[in-house]
Amino acid sequence: MKWRWFAAVVALAALAVGAGFAIQLRREPLLQAMPPAPASADQVARGAYLARAGHCAGCHTARGGPAYAGGRAIATPFGSVYTPNLTPDATTGLGRWSGAAFRRALHDGRSADGRLLAPVCPYPNFSLLTRDDADDLFAYLRSLPAVAQPNRPSALRFPYGTQAALAVWRALFFEPAQMPRDASRPAALNRGAYLVGGLGHCSACHGRRNAWQANGGAWDLSGGVIAMQGWYAPALDDPRQAGLADWPLADIVTLLQTGRNARASVSGPMAMVVARSLQFLSDDDLLAIATYLKDLPQRTSQPPRVAPPPAALLERGRAVYRDHCAACHGDQGQGSAGAVPALAGNRAVVMPVADNVLRMILGGGFAPATAGDPEPYGMPPFATTLGNEDIAAVANYIRNAWGQQAPAVTAYDVDRQRGGVLP
Repeated sequence: MKWRWFAAVVALAALAVGAGFAIQLRREPLLQAMPPAPASADQVARGAYLARAGHCAGCHTARGGPAYAGGRAIATPFGSVYTPNLTPDATTGLGRWSGAAFRRALHDGRSADGRLLAPVCPYPNFSLLTRDDADDLFAYLRSLPAVAQPNRPSALRFPYGTQAALAVWRALFFEPAQMPRDASRPAALNRGAYLVGGLGHCSACHGRRNAWQANGGAWDLSGGVIAMQGWYAPALDDPRQAGLADWPLADIVTLLQTGRNARASVSGPMAMVVARSLQFLSDDDLLAIATYLKDLPQRTSQPPRVAPPPAALLERGRAVYRDHCAACHGDQGQGSAGAVPALAGNRAVVMPVADNVLRMILGGGFAPATAGDPEPYGMPPFATTLGNEDIAAVANYIRNAWGQQAPAVTAYDVDRQRGGVLP
């Protein structure tokens, strides 16, 4: 009897996936022969603001290439996807797209000709955008200079780039985001949820992804490794990582707007987000984002006990720290207020995932240059100065000195961050 129930469940699941697969493959072209009527200056200005808020140029501009003309390679575990041309060129860009086609791309991840888009485009987040915001964003993109730059096909390994594979992925993992319907929530909290979950697509980095690179949805902020980049986007709902529940709102706003405050600073991919997107948001929108992040329910589980690294390894790390780090960060890891971050008592240093510490030691650390902090401090890279064993040793030392405790780092972890494989 149990096997019959099991077979029935499997059959129903197969039917559900098959039905979803068939629905995903249905196509309806939404191209038009004539471009839409010109938008108003106010609509274009609103769209420009939204494009900055979504950091659209960050993905849709190749290094050294025309703005928004696409061609940037986005690496994934399954191969690379090249971002499309968003300028209004009639042949290679959005010149023949209708407003309905653009809204469908954002909300449903489907191109104007009906093809399914790879979820490298964060349409699970963009599905949250209102019609007005989508139309304003489209109006801004239509106002840009047209660039004739053909779109490059994806370089995903077979079968991941096929329409059939994308249809299966969507049937299993994609569900359009919906704003919570709670009239009692403060307006700032709703606005923050909309920006964080939608245009800001924070979960694209801060969400925890499964083997198929799907996360828990638009508001999954439980922390995750940024695929193919080597950085870890810390959990925003965990006080041991990057939870902000006990921070004053003003401190959160300052960090988002300038890249640093008296408590912390940003680096890596987040520094780019601050430099090219967040610093340009209005004070009201930054306060709304801060309000939402501060309001996130925080995890309360206790950290697991970890065995300290061997004493000899810590002593080696102490020597490396004395020779290369103490001059800036201080003998006791105290840092220098307003210039060099403290390592002692720094939760970013002792997170269970040590990727960011290793990235900083190898490649250096650079806060973003912003209007509020135009000349930030920087940390030089040590990739060519120190070997894997020394970097592992000093990482273990700073993670376990001054009363701190964190899991051990190995030379293999360092080599993995370099992009190599140990023999």
